[in-house]
Amino acid sequence: MEITISAIESTTIVVVEGSVDSFTANQLAEAFDDVIKGGCTRLIADLGAVDYTSSAGLRSLLITLKDARKLGGDLRLAAMRPAVQRVMSLSGFTGIFNIYDDVPAALASYNAG
Repeated sequence: MEITISAIESTTIVVVEGSVDSFTANQLAEAFDDVIKGGCTRLIADLGAVDYTSSAGLRSLLITLKDARKLGGDLRLAAMRPAVQRVMSLSGFTGIFNIYDDVPAALASYNAG
């Protein structure tokens, strides 16, 4: 798994590539934790290059969401592939997260509200 972090205006975009599973989920959680500890709570996870996620990956995203919301921010998910969308849907996470077709739509959602 590869993680790239960038910022557009006051929003941090975390691009994730590869599989998020029990071997890599902690790496993802630590990356998000570092961003939040750095004061960034408006987050977008670009999942367009994620081909698989396990429950460990979902747990990392959920922990990040809760941490960001505690501080007045949010974690929005963008560009999910169908296989990842299916796992999110089956687990009930589509009702918890704000999910967008792409990063520009997720960015616009922050600017709209």
